Amino acid sequence: MESRKALRERATRIVEIVARWYAKDIHCALDHQNPLQLLVATMLAAQCTDERVNQVTPGLFERYPDALALAESVPEELEEAIRPTGFFRNKAKSIRACCTALVDRHGGEVPPTMKELKALPGVGRKTANVVLTRCFGVPGVVVDTHVLRLSRRLGLSFEKNADKVESDLMKLVPEDQWGDFSHRLTWHGRRVCNARKPRCDECRLRPDCPEGRKLTAQARSKP
Repeated sequence: MESRKALRERATRIVEIVARWYAKDIHCALDHQNPLQLLVATMLAAQCTDERVNQVTPGLFERYPDALALAESVPEELEEAIRPTGFFRNKAKSIRACCTALVDRHGGEVPPTMKELKALPGVGRKTANVVLTRCFGVPGVVVDTHVLRLSRRLGLSFEKNADKVESDLMKLVPEDQWGDFSHRLTWHGRRVCNARKPRCDECRLRPDCPEGRKLTAQARSKP
């Protein structure tokens, strides 16, 4: 069993390595110009690639430029506008409900706190953290599918629940690195540590990764 001290030291090295490796990759993959656009884009990104969302949102935001326009949109027309992102009926329903709440409670503006964001229909901690870290500079760990998977693979958390993984990472990563670290871990999951075929031979995290060390030991044991 790894001691708490050893885990913290290993986590520190991982944070430092990805910070150097992805120093230039701290931009948000979802194109947006304001908090509302990022909020909606993040909702659309559920079970959809960022690239596909970025293809849809320019036309969407041109047609519906603010929360009121989205709240008052015709359901069938909004569904058609976001159809390429998948699950378009549920997403359209959530977006309309969320934007209605924004208009009714916040004058159409996206609120800058976790409590207020989570109170909006269709908004969970992950979506709220994306908006808070990128638009309001509020420290937060964004646990998407990549961060969830890599946290377990790297042995930083053994939880399966995203909220619990978030809590574990917050204890291991310096607060001023929360947003950038989770963002860089997402990039690492896309580029190197793929779900099915991780490219461990290219990974700079291999010495600090339980899975990487396992592969190294297996390679050394072969005659």
